[in-house]
Amino acid sequence: MSLGIIADGSRVKLHFALRLADGQEVDSTFKNDAAELSVGDGNLPEGFEECLIGLTTGDHKTFTVPPEKAFGQPNPQNLQDMKRSDFPVDMPVAPGLMVSFADAQGAELPGVISSIEGDYVTVDFNHPLAGKELHFEVQILEVKDAD
Repeated sequence: MSLGIIADGSRVKLHFALRLADGQEVDSTFKNDAAELSVGDGNLPEGFEECLIGLTTGDHKTFTVPPEKAFGQPNPQNLQDMKRSDFPVDMPVAPGLMVSFADAQGAELPGVISSIEGDYVTVDFNHPLAGKELHFEVQILEVKDAD
């Protein structure tokens, strides 16, 4: 196993924990199987990738990523008012409930009910971590250079 340094295109095997500013854990692999990812493939927040660059096998670090380099700030245009009648009659519509819709291309589009006013339901389609400062802990297990 080489002592690779993480760069753009590296394949990385790591443990990570994602926490919010108040310490609430959103996700973690420390008690489960490690995660494997490719740096620069567009699947990770920019700020997370920037913090991985230069780390090597064995490193155990923590870092903070601001919303602008994670999931951005909430966009008011992503709040949609819908009629209560647009939801199935037997669906218990309540604030905090996650619902799934199909977008114009048929892809799944999750939203969270944020409020109910009379016959109208407001659904928030912002990413649940939008506007949040993210605190990551990572332990680098293996680094492979890009093929």
